[in-house]
Amino acid sequence: MALIKPATCSIVSLLPFHRHPTHKYFKTIFTVTAHRSTKHSLPVFTSEKQQNMESTIDNSYIFVGTFSVSLVGFIVLSVLRRRTSNSVIHSRKIVSGIPNVVRNRSYSTPGEFRRRYGSADADVIIVGAGVAGAALAYALGKEGCKIRVIERDLTEPDRIVGELLQPGGYLKLIELGLEDCVEDIDSQRVLGYVLFKDGKSTKLSYSLEKFHSKVSGRSFHNGRFIRRMREKAAALPNVELKQGTVTSLVEDEGIIRGVQYKTKSGEVMEAFAPLTVVCDGCFSNLRRSLCKPQVDVPSCFVGLVLENCELPYPNHGHVILADPSPILFYPISSSEIRCLVDIPGQKLPSLRNGDMAKYLKSIVAPQVPRELHDAFIDSVDSGNIKIMPNSNMPAPPVRTPGALLLGDAFNMRHPLTGGGMTVALSDVVVLRDHLKTLRDFTDTNLLTKYLESFYTLRKPVASTINTLAGALYKVFCASPDQAMKEMRDACFDYLSLGGACSSGPVGLLSGLNPSPVWLVLHFFAVAVYGFGRLLLPLPTPKRLWIAVRLILGAAGIIFPIIKAEGVRQMFFPAASVVAYHRAPPKKGSQ
Repeated sequence: MALIKPATCSIVSLLPFHRHPTHKYFKTIFTVTAHRSTKHSLPVFTSEKQQNMESTIDNSYIFVGTFSVSLVGFIVLSVLRRRTSNSVIHSRKIVSGIPNVVRNRSYSTPGEFRRRYGSADADVIIVGAGVAGAALAYALGKEGCKIRVIERDLTEPDRIVGELLQPGGYLKLIELGLEDCVEDIDSQRVLGYVLFKDGKSTKLSYSLEKFHSKVSGRSFHNGRFIRRMREKAAALPNVELKQGTVTSLVEDEGIIRGVQYKTKSGEVMEAFAPLTVVCDGCFSNLRRSLCKPQVDVPSCFVGLVLENCELPYPNHGHVILADPSPILFYPISSSEIRCLVDIPGQKLPSLRNGDMAKYLKSIVAPQVPRELHDAFIDSVDSGNIKIMPNSNMPAPPVRTPGALLLGDAFNMRHPLTGGGMTVALSDVVVLRDHLKTLRDFTDTNLLTKYLESFYTLRKPVASTINTLAGALYKVFCASPDQAMKEMRDACFDYLSLGGACSSGPVGLLSGLNPSPVWLVLHFFAVAVYGFGRLLLPLPTPKRLWIAVRLILGAAGIIFPIIKAEGVRQMFFPAASVVAYHRAPPKKGSQ
């Protein structure tokens, strides 16, 4: 009496697994089971001959099953090898629908980076050598990283923005070791602002008592400042500065591996690195590959340089609450004063036919302080007028392993408050400190997590300055709406009260106290102040209605900006970040 049991056989097939982060091999176990038709509860009586025959049949099943599975495994392995070898040979192709990205259709793993591309050209490739790019190159170069910077034009730039650095930005320069870049370029100390409205003025000084005597705002020629930063970065032995125009990012299976660029002589070249940082400015041609830009241009700046005159309040920026929008004055050298006239919209008077000069003389000049009037007219007559669009763009990045956006290519705000360079330098400090504990940039999964948390860690400073710039611009612009007129008057009078009413907002403006909570509190304090004034001495239905619309208008200004910045990231960044950069807890500490 014998009980016929099922016969089994196991075959192990090793197949390569082509995915990040490392080369792993997974054992796939194929089991062939030959089941005999039997009822296990009943005994089966067989002769020895029958048993031998059944054993032979069982063995044949096993052999056939083994052969079949081995054949399938061989075919799968051959197909995978052929696809891998063919993908390496294939040239890179432009991805349809995604501009400025070159994709390599391969099946190699990120762990094979060096084998596929040879030795990387750098640890980090930086596209653009403006304020953000040059500062990042120096910061990461000082940490020992090998850096390659590719800049379209290495000559000294000539711009009408990026000329005023707030005290908070100067402190970031000190953290980066770049504070000497504002020396020997005839930069001017800026100690605060003065607001002008309807013949009245109020002085708003920075609260610098707790800082070293050198700490202040600085204003200068933007080109001179950038030249000094580039020189300092290029002086590091592990930082390479190249002139070329980056035309596309090189992508391999969803991971940015480097860039394709054209040299000054027209030669097309490629460079590869585990991390590519794109900071090619406000007119970036690469940002669409890494984010979904929503650029808004509410106005344009018309720039002039005034000579042979002095500001009414030396070492202060001057903001005239003019009609239709603000006018700015600040020193950029010991003998020059920058004037920026804001013109709402994108339709500007023509420069060619003289309409712009007529506009500046007839509309703007009567609102300029008398100490600057003659120099303003002379500057208009000289014809040296430059125009720059003022762009707003929140920072909604698309998760792209191997790449990061920085500077104006990533995030822009109205330049009324002069906060752009402070945000850029703050971002560089956050990124440098965040990457210090990441020793291997080739671990793409871990690097991506670090970059994702960077986007949130930057929010408190960046969102405060961005929101303040957008809100102040809307409040400072003239409006036919009576409620908005009251809001503008309330803002000027609130800042004129002094004490915490001026030091608090100035602390936000200067970047010395970048607190989103205090920003919202002060903004609505202005609205409540205007609301209360309208109800005194006796409220009337008309004044009450204006007061209600003032509050609603204030909410309509600030809440959309906060929503665009991200409420959770702005006010609760710690809850939004997984601390990947923290060391694992020691054993026994739990």
